[in-house]
Amino acid sequence: MSEWELPDRPVIGILHPGAMGAALGSALKRRAGAVIWADAGRSHATAKRAELADLVAVPTVEDLARRAHVVISICPPGAAREVAEQVAAAVEGQPRRPLFVEANAVSPGTVTGMADLFPDDGLVDAAVIGPPAWERGTTVLWLAGPHATLVEALFAGTPFDARHLGPELGRASALKACFALQSKALPAIWLALDEAARTLDVDEPLRAELARTGVDYPGSLDAITRVAKEKGWRWVAEMEEAAATLAAAGVPTGFSEAAAEMYRRS
Repeated sequence: MSEWELPDRPVIGILHPGAMGAALGSALKRRAGAVIWADAGRSHATAKRAELADLVAVPTVEDLARRAHVVISICPPGAAREVAEQVAAAVEGQPRRPLFVEANAVSPGTVTGMADLFPDDGLVDAAVIGPPAWERGTTVLWLAGPHATLVEALFAGTPFDARHLGPELGRASALKACFALQSKALPAIWLALDEAARTLDVDEPLRAELARTGVDYPGSLDAITRVAKEKGWRWVAEMEEAAATLAAAGVPTGFSEAAAEMYRRS
């Protein structure tokens, strides 16, 4: 295993600064020589978030990969492999490669499948649990892999509480997938219940029975409906990755697969 070293103030690349990526980038500014992002093909909303977080734009993913000492991938789960391949291709044959932090909601199998793209243990498995963090106490960044401690040190004293799970790739992603069962798969039952009750014309008596037994059905349904309209499109792939995680553990996958389908309909 090769030794990795980071300069005192490394250049850190964020792919891509959505709400979470912007918060991660902002958190690292104090420790970094620069926090950069690739603006080619990105939306005005992404550019605005990066500007507000005071991140430095570079033209392309290739430029970012070749300048950065650390690259953090935080994107929709369905794009995670593509982003990793773009970074790996950009630095192939280069004298220096960045440490690649895979921080997306993907399965352990997806993470370990990316390891060959980053030789010498150059990939760190990461999982963010909590909202975009602008102050401490809300969000934990779980890390795993042979060089996870390097990333843990970068986040010391930031709003993200970085915690190390050990050297085995996939543990952070496994934790994220299991957590997502209760944070995203369980709430999807309200969407399924609502659709079934309306289709079968038992919506009113169901609401009455749930109210009689102390269940806040309207509140629970309204909460997940609002969030699903905003984020359901990206939760589809996350639930599919969670299903792959369950399958690898020998656990039935129907919970996550059903949630993915309900979010696909949102």
